[in-house]
Amino acid sequence: MSKVTVTRLFIGSLIAAGAGAILLIIAVGLAFANDLFVMNGDQVVNVRGGPLALALLALAVAGGVAIVGAMIGGLVSWIGALLNTSQLESKTWFLVLLLLGIFNFGFFAMIAYVIVGPDGTSAAASRRAQVAAPA
Repeated sequence: MSKVTVTRLFIGSLIAAGAGAILLIIAVGLAFANDLFVMNGDQVVNVRGGPLALALLALAVAGGVAIVGAMIGGLVSWIGALLNTSQLESKTWFLVLLLLGIFNFGFFAMIAYVIVGPDGTSAAASRRAQVAAPA
């Protein structure tokens, strides 16, 4: 997977996560504004039914699905970045991406990779061209 593909997938995942979060915030905010939640102190004990409640539930579920899809897209982009950097001669980027991803700092590693990371597919192609050229 090329760096361009990894970058597009990662940025698309960020956009999907933002859109899902906005949908969830809107759904919960509208539910509170329309008194759909029955409160006992600061706890929600019941939800008033009706067409608005179903519409807001659908909106919240759509937001949740978008966030889950974004998480899957982010994971796939991280794996693609790992596969891309594993083709480099220097394994520094690979190790940084791997260790930060394992220790839950993969988001920051992916931001760094998208901004300044190398493209392992172009390095692998140039190595293949050098091997194929007669000496």
